[in-house]
Amino acid sequence: MEKIIKDVGDIQSRLLDHRPVINAEIRYFVREFEEKRGHKESRLLESLNKMVVETNEQMQPTDLEDMNQQLSDVIKRLEAANHMAERVQQRELVAHQSTQLQTNMELLKSEWEEFLKEQQRLKEEVDEEHTKAIAQLSIKYSEMNKNLGKSSPI
Repeated sequence: MEKIIKDVGDIQSRLLDHRPVINAEIRYFVREFEEKRGHKESRLLESLNKMVVETNEQMQPTDLEDMNQQLSDVIKRLEAANHMAERVQQRELVAHQSTQLQTNMELLKSEWEEFLKEQQRLKEEVDEEHTKAIAQLSIKYSEMNKNLGKSSPI
């Protein structure tokens, strides 16, 4: 039984313990890049870094000036566009208010016309009642006048 447990332990360590394999790969990687190539990559990277620094030093001041000039041009254009948009918006607001005012004026005119028609109708009714009242009063007074003529002995 002891041998079986030992064999199972060995099998488990071979299947699950990857440290020896990884250590071997790391040693191979270090030897490949440091020893065999003689630090070519680091020298190449250093020369590329030096070229980038020199290019930045040469190009940076003129590029910054150009960018500042372009940004100021863009800001001026944006301000002009913003001003134009505000003017268009103001015109639309005035036009909207004008059409709303016109609509309100038309509504008030129609209401005024209706009011005048109603007043005319009421005036005609009052005139008609007045005419009827005058006719009744004139009939009444003519009857009273007739009665007065009959009763007076002159």
